[in-house]
Amino acid sequence: MQSFFQRNRVLLLHLSFWCAYLSFFIYQFSSFRHREREVEMLEVFTLSGFHVAFNMTVAYFNYFIVLPRFLKHKNTWKYLLEFFVPFAILTFGRVHLQRYLADGYTHKAGYLYSTTFVVQVAATSLFVVIFVAMLRFVQEWFEFESRKKAIENEKLISELNFLKEQINPHFLFNTLNNLYYLAYSQSPNTTEVIAKLSQMMRYMIYETNHADVPLMKEIEYMENYISLERLRLNGQIPIGFEVQGNVQDVRITPLIFITFLENAFKHGIGANPADAWIKVSIRVSGKECIYTVENSNHAVTAGEQGKSGIGLQNVQRRLALSYPGRHTLTTEQTADRYALTLKIDVA
Repeated sequence: MQSFFQRNRVLLLHLSFWCAYLSFFIYQFSSFRHREREVEMLEVFTLSGFHVAFNMTVAYFNYFIVLPRFLKHKNTWKYLLEFFVPFAILTFGRVHLQRYLADGYTHKAGYLYSTTFVVQVAATSLFVVIFVAMLRFVQEWFEFESRKKAIENEKLISELNFLKEQINPHFLFNTLNNLYYLAYSQSPNTTEVIAKLSQMMRYMIYETNHADVPLMKEIEYMENYISLERLRLNGQIPIGFEVQGNVQDVRITPLIFITFLENAFKHGIGANPADAWIKVSIRVSGKECIYTVENSNHAVTAGEQGKSGIGLQNVQRRLALSYPGRHTLTTEQTADRYALTLKIDVA
């Protein structure tokens, strides 16, 4: 229903004006009494319909023919000539026709033959013409805003696609480094790493081409990434991954979490992984999705974690574009701990 009103708002605005205008004149004519007789209802509807039909003719003659020419050429004198000559002819014909319909040219209704009546007819018609012309400017404004919004949406989609395309090389660079390390050390886990990498690439190529994806798919992708890291680290580092709440019905912008997870492994392990640890949690509470990444903080990397590389700059820009005013990103750092919390309104 709302989309119907948005698509037809200009037409509905015109119809509303003419319905209100017709109702006003029916009321005016029905309450009016000539000195000699009371006006019949049939005559009320006839005169009201005649009055509105005339004003509609003049108004839309200007709306569809004269005004567009003026807006195109911006010639004021030509516009006035093209409008007022036909307007004067139509008003002259309307005055004489109304005298015939209302009085039969008996001159009993003296007001219809006065200069005041002619001025009133012309002034009322000009008022309607101006009002309907203003509706055209309203229509132009609606169309301008619609085009502007379409251009902004197109630009937004293009920028999001560009940012998302930057993720693939970033991810491949990190994972191929891991794969090279395993192959170099002749690890028996190399085959498993290739299989998991294949699953992740399939997700990235075929399932992330939409504005949003099921949160469960994103979780599976992150679980595969963590599995790769566990294999690379030979299970020496405690890595916790916890999911809470109803994640089945939630959709999320694809690949929005992975950069923070990558940074946790990059900065949280350091040169001496003996006391390193990483904790990751995703919790859905009502309309909010809360993503938390915690990791150990080492002297070698302390202070570096807050620096934004290409990956972090990318994801922060994507968050601003995908969830404007609907997300908060906070960090907390101590001598031995770094924590990041991302809250997204997923309603």
